[in-house]
Amino acid sequence: METPRKGNAKKSRTLFFCQGCGHQSPKWLGRCPSCGEWNQFVEEEVGAVSLAADSEFRFDEAPVSIDAIAADERERITTGIGEVDRVLGGGIVGGSAVLVGGDPGIGKSTLLLQVLQKLAERGMTCLYVSGEESARQIKLRGLRLGASSKNLLVLVEIMLENILERIREIKPEVVVIDSIQTVYASELSSAPGSVSQVREASGRLILHAKKAGVPVFLIGHVTKDGSIAGPKVLEHMVDTVLYFEGETGHAYRIIRGMKNRFGPTNEIGVFEMRDTGLCEVVNPSAFFLSERPEGTAGSVVVPSMEGTRPILVEIQSLASPTNLGMPRRTTIGVDHNRVSLLVAVMDKICGLRLGSQDIFINVAGGVKVDEPAVDLGIVASLASSFLDRPIDAGTVVFGEVGLTGEVRGISQMEVRIREAARMGFTRCILPRTQGRDATAVKGMKQHRISGLKELLAVLFQAGQ
Repeated sequence: METPRKGNAKKSRTLFFCQGCGHQSPKWLGRCPSCGEWNQFVEEEVGAVSLAADSEFRFDEAPVSIDAIAADERERITTGIGEVDRVLGGGIVGGSAVLVGGDPGIGKSTLLLQVLQKLAERGMTCLYVSGEESARQIKLRGLRLGASSKNLLVLVEIMLENILERIREIKPEVVVIDSIQTVYASELSSAPGSVSQVREASGRLILHAKKAGVPVFLIGHVTKDGSIAGPKVLEHMVDTVLYFEGETGHAYRIIRGMKNRFGPTNEIGVFEMRDTGLCEVVNPSAFFLSERPEGTAGSVVVPSMEGTRPILVEIQSLASPTNLGMPRRTTIGVDHNRVSLLVAVMDKICGLRLGSQDIFINVAGGVKVDEPAVDLGIVASLASSFLDRPIDAGTVVFGEVGLTGEVRGISQMEVRIREAARMGFTRCILPRTQGRDATAVKGMKQHRISGLKELLAVLFQAGQ
């Protein structure tokens, strides 16, 4: 085998990439070992592009003492939309890269166009790069949203080199790429949206953002399981990852921060979809409890922490005798395995024979909660439905449940109680913990319990 001569250009090679998760393999595979999808591997060219010789993408900076670096946390760019600023940790950080993902039609492009309009109204030059819509289509959507500022520039382009050239010419203060899967680099032979193209395009855009100090929003497609399409390394490269949540049958939309280098993770912003775009919901607790039925068995309210914000959500349960050999267990908004565990604990500790019951659990409004604090709410709603005894409408419940039926303490109990009191609730059932007792809140009667048997006694005591 002939050894390549010195100075020769590095030859490109090909690898097989899973188009669902970005897993790479030297040969074609029928089933991806990473995500389990079938027939997703496509041969793509790699190694053809090198940024080492391109001075445009080199920082060429000397090491500096961290003590000598000037930085101010207040230098964030506020968007003018409170819920977006909350999720971003207080505003947009200069030079940051934000990846926004979500199902088709959920409102990603709409929200970012609204953000750019707010910034453009303050005199900032904003560039909206689209590879999916024509300029006329964007204009029609802008008329509906009220986006008509002269400082909001629209560029329809999918070639990476042209996009970077326009950014250098215009020097915008904020850039949105809609979407990263439509952008392609001419040096690569693979089609737009492939793993190689997404990695190359996002890498160059992020490098430019860091060097020029211009924040860049990348809108990303999602796969059928809800994850960002393309290589997983894309989520590691960006500074912030935002996911849109919500069902098409509900008016609400939730944007959740899954990763944030400049703020708290798992923070959420709540919006309502209207004809004029996405409108922020200032009081999410009232929004999710607006249609809550009172005096009905199987319903209870739980204060859940979403990032730094307490939100009251309604958990609904239905337990009915089964006609099948294997009872059904259906859950929406809570972990299915966690519900199975709690059902077993209720059967063993409380003597509630749920093994022959079909069980259905839903978090009203379509919101998803996954913290341990909802354990006690699930148990309370299931017991209420099974016994056909409603829970007092002014009661909130929260706490973690162990395998032996004990109720364990959770974090930020006082914040949850104050939010419940603010919403008009008068009774709270919470864990009896040592050293983490919540202070008394005016107008809120607290019942501290240590086990599930105490829970049932407090919930359905005489006179309730």
